[in-house]
Amino acid sequence: MASTGPDPLFGLRNNFYIGAYQAAINNSDVPNLSADDAVERDTLVYRSYIALGSYQLVINEIDDSAATPLQAVKLLALYLSSPDNKETVITSLHELLGDSAIGNNPILRLIAGIVFMHEQDYNEALKHTNAGGTMELHALNVQIFIKMHRSDYAEKQLRIMQQADEDHTLTQLANAWLNLAVGGSKIQEAYLIFQDFSEKNQMTSPILNGKAVCCMHMGNFDEAETLLLEALNKDTKDSETLANLVVCSLHLGKPSTRYLSQLKISHPDHMLVGRAASAEEIFDRAVQTVA
Repeated sequence: MASTGPDPLFGLRNNFYIGAYQAAINNSDVPNLSADDAVERDTLVYRSYIALGSYQLVINEIDDSAATPLQAVKLLALYLSSPDNKETVITSLHELLGDSAIGNNPILRLIAGIVFMHEQDYNEALKHTNAGGTMELHALNVQIFIKMHRSDYAEKQLRIMQQADEDHTLTQLANAWLNLAVGGSKIQEAYLIFQDFSEKNQMTSPILNGKAVCCMHMGNFDEAETLLLEALNKDTKDSETLANLVVCSLHLGKPSTRYLSQLKISHPDHMLVGRAASAEEIFDRAVQTVA
């Protein structure tokens, strides 16, 4: 259906997409919304709280009578709040997705995709996201295909997004993610996209991390460190910032132990923590063998 006027949620969506989560929350009091727009506004606000780690607030505020998209967001908060909730959340997701009346809801499918991507069950994620239908679903497909090392499929999703709206924030972000995954000469293109974002919007942790990763790929570790420290000032517990600082510090010959310790405390399931633990075990076994 064609829009008959300006999009009342444009600013809120844009803040969420670029990682300006507190700004999204602070500017969410949009007047005269339709019932559907009000539900979408609430999903964006609660997803912003989730991104800031306020899982319990979301769990407490969304009750059983809330609309399907909000129920899905509550399941995401439950999933991320504790490993003990994983099985229950996945069972509940399957029940909702299997309900013919609501199973095709775009936000429900999006949340299912996010959860199964976290589980590294990419085929299950794609069962629910691959049909697309919204820019967020296509952008998530790009991320999933990149994780599967299928940049060819990711590019097809990006083409769909570009045909729909080449200037859309998510189209630009997906383009940058794909350029980073492809590497080589595409790294410079990715850097320019993140640079453009940083000039037009407030600097956020995801944008700063995007620029920093580009810098590291290009061997500019000093600039990367400056960007990552700025990101750390904005969010001291952000997993990607801490992980990237570990990598950057190692390349600069600087101590990285503190960043890795912070990552272990705040994000014990992070891939880098797992790799560090595996390396420590291998080292310990080697020492015992020598001894």
